[in-house]
Amino acid sequence: MAGNAPTASEYVVHHLTHLNNTGHAQENIVDWSVINIDSMFYSVALGLLTVFLLWLAARKATSGVPGRFQGIVEILVDMVADQAKGIVHSAESRKFVAPLALTVFVWIFLMNAMDLLPVDLLPRIWEGVYAAGGGDPEHAYMRVVATADLSAALGLSIGVLLLCLYYNVKIKGVSGWVHELFTAPFGSHPLLYPVNFAMQIIEFVAKTVSHGMRLFGNMYAGELVFILIALLGGTATVFGFVGHVVAGTVWAIFHILIITLQAFIFMMLTLVYVGQAHESH
Repeated sequence: MAGNAPTASEYVVHHLTHLNNTGHAQENIVDWSVINIDSMFYSVALGLLTVFLLWLAARKATSGVPGRFQGIVEILVDMVADQAKGIVHSAESRKFVAPLALTVFVWIFLMNAMDLLPVDLLPRIWEGVYAAGGGDPEHAYMRVVATADLSAALGLSIGVLLLCLYYNVKIKGVSGWVHELFTAPFGSHPLLYPVNFAMQIIEFVAKTVSHGMRLFGNMYAGELVFILIALLGGTATVFGFVGHVVAGTVWAIFHILIITLQAFIFMMLTLVYVGQAHESH
């Protein structure tokens, strides 16, 4: 932030405010009129980077001794293929689902990895660009971790939900899936139809919300910890500076595990939910 140094609370609030189409912080948890431009930008940009990296790996693949890049990609491909084979039993479906799962893993890993950049790096650059364009740098908001945005995380999980609905219809047919909605899990007695249907809807909603919230919660917490550690560097004391460097280094090393694990969990749950869509109750 430009001008006078912000207080600790102002610093945290500024870094947790999205660049959106309204020009101010979102006031309600659910507001369909708000579009977080920063989350859209980084998710799309990193999605394109994901596609490019995987395309590059496929283009440079060789049957000889692989390089480091090809070796890493081959390890990921084998890992995802093994997981997909054990969960999604339809070989025809795996032709699409396995590459999708690999793409999801790399995409979410890259979005999570944005948290490893210095907290003020990209926001400071954006402040300069915003001020050069005649804007007030005090309102130059920018968050770079798209998965720490609830809208983005739930958007990803809703995408998985739509994929599951597609496979439910494709594998079971419309009539078969509708029959399952009203007869599972408690049986086909007419008196149980409303209960079965309610349980199915609750299951779809619960899986979708928990899928997105798990990713969001972990990444939001990680982002907040980095912001709080950054505050130590602004105390203008030797202890604060040393604490900032040590805590930042330790948390960054630990956070590498978190960002990888969260990408893996999201990918695995995607495979599990798609696999469940292939099964009949």
